[in-house]
Amino acid sequence: MIFRRALLQELFVNAAAVFIILLAISITTLLIRLLGQAASGSLASEAVLAFLAFSALNYLPVLLSLTLFIAVLLTLTRSYRDNEMVVWFSSGQSLTAFIRPVLAIAAPIAAVVAILSLFMSPWALQKQNEYRSQIESRDDVATVAPGVFKESKHADRVFFVESFAGAQNTVSNIFMQSTENQKQGVMFAQHGYQNIEKNGDRYLVLLNGRRYEGLPGSKEFKIVEFERYAVRIDPYEAKLTAPSPKSLTLPELMNSKSPVNIAELQWRISLPLSALLLALLAIPLSFVNPRAGRSLNLMLALITYLIYSNCLSIAQGLVAQGKLTPLLGLWLVHAALAALLLILFYQRLRTSPSLFARLRRAS
Repeated sequence: MIFRRALLQELFVNAAAVFIILLAISITTLLIRLLGQAASGSLASEAVLAFLAFSALNYLPVLLSLTLFIAVLLTLTRSYRDNEMVVWFSSGQSLTAFIRPVLAIAAPIAAVVAILSLFMSPWALQKQNEYRSQIESRDDVATVAPGVFKESKHADRVFFVESFAGAQNTVSNIFMQSTENQKQGVMFAQHGYQNIEKNGDRYLVLLNGRRYEGLPGSKEFKIVEFERYAVRIDPYEAKLTAPSPKSLTLPELMNSKSPVNIAELQWRISLPLSALLLALLAIPLSFVNPRAGRSLNLMLALITYLIYSNCLSIAQGLVAQGKLTPLLGLWLVHAALAALLLILFYQRLRTSPSLFARLRRAS
């Protein structure tokens, strides 16, 4: 009971700390990328938080699997370094005794990973795509950001506003370049606002400005000063794109015979399985040889995880391209990791007497 309680408590604390760190790194990276897109005008500023939440929810399955692997590895590695394994082995506990406590915390996390990968992540991607379509279908004026040159969706106008002013959603110091009938026009105005007519047409009304119009390369330009100038805002419909396999629901993937969708389905199912396999693999990989470097096992664990992760990605790509049968698919990679897990456990258990002697001498 003491063995199980002490191990579970440390596993939980390490898992929480590792998850917070990984989540903070992921959110920071996503936030920097989204803020860059918002600054360039390719993403609306009010959509940053929504896209951040959707993207973070999509990354959670991988983050939880990696969290579980690192937490088990750090917990047992510390026990080896502090010679606590001497106490556990001398009290009759073997290396296989760590399987039940590890599974006690790995099984609930794997269940959460399964729910996220099968249901929540596709839902988040679907909502993100819908939100992106809504943003792209907005009119040109609604997407204008202060201090940023913005090209219209029809590629016939360029807008620039210095700032928003007043409570009536007016803008100040407006620049607009347009091309109509092969003539280029440039307008400057001190103020402007958006007006909606009774028939639903939208107009950008410019106040107290000047318009220059003429043919590019020609010296003849028409200069018009105006007090009020209305520019019609043409509606824009976003192009409909086919949903990606990552955003398809579980029934849609199961009813599909496309290799790409089959590969995506195998990837989603394999995520909770990989979480369990990595948690168990961390038990034999956590062994620290007193005569070797103390960070050698961590390097081996990192290399093993990278190879395993890359092999899963390669296998998914081969299945999607039809070069690998779905029967083998990602399961071949999982079977190879399971075989490595059994081999490592066998070696550690076979050398347990000498291992215990070395640990006791080191203590």
